[in-house]
Amino acid sequence: MKTFAIHPENQTPLTMVGCGILRKEVDGLIAKNHWNVHTHYLDSALHNYLNRLSTELNQALEEREKLGEKTVVFYGGCHPLMEKYLEGHHTCRTHGQNCIVMLLGYELFMQELEKGAYFLLEDWALTWEPMITACFGANMTVIREIFHSSHKYILALRTPCNGDFSAAAETAARFVDLPLAWMDVSLKHLETVLADAIQRRLAAEQ
Repeated sequence: MKTFAIHPENQTPLTMVGCGILRKEVDGLIAKNHWNVHTHYLDSALHNYLNRLSTELNQALEEREKLGEKTVVFYGGCHPLMEKYLEGHHTCRTHGQNCIVMLLGYELFMQELEKGAYFLLEDWALTWEPMITACFGANMTVIREIFHSSHKYILALRTPCNGDFSAAAETAARFVDLPLAWMDVSLKHLETVLADAIQRRLAAEQ
């Protein structure tokens, strides 16, 4: 089994602060590679609320800093001030526009996006209706108009870490009245993205 060894050896562990959307995948890759990295996850729905994302991300980074921990951030460009926040906390983030790009790679992401995909991950599928109505309200006509205006289908992404969320995905697709498609995804690209971010963070400490 291929692993991504991180050199130089990290004596003080990093804390990866980031979105919980791929919690199981990130935890699995950290364990597989024996990375000296702890994790602190935030709510996967925060990308819908920029003020909350700003507050909770900065608070989490400040808390880790007060404990003397070095951080690396698992987020895409999910906030317009993300790079400013990273600079202020003397840290860096994973490369990629968003978590789907980190999982699929840019080319595959763009192929499906151009076809009209809305990418659905297990965590979102399992919390779909309350997450969507909290963000867009309870008017089904409005919700479906929003989704139909920019998407043609729901693409559920299934990773090796997922349980069976087929029923939840089908319910989510019916909720917004879009057809459902599936794609099995390996963790190869995500693993490379995480290893790169960890290596860059450790290099900054030298």
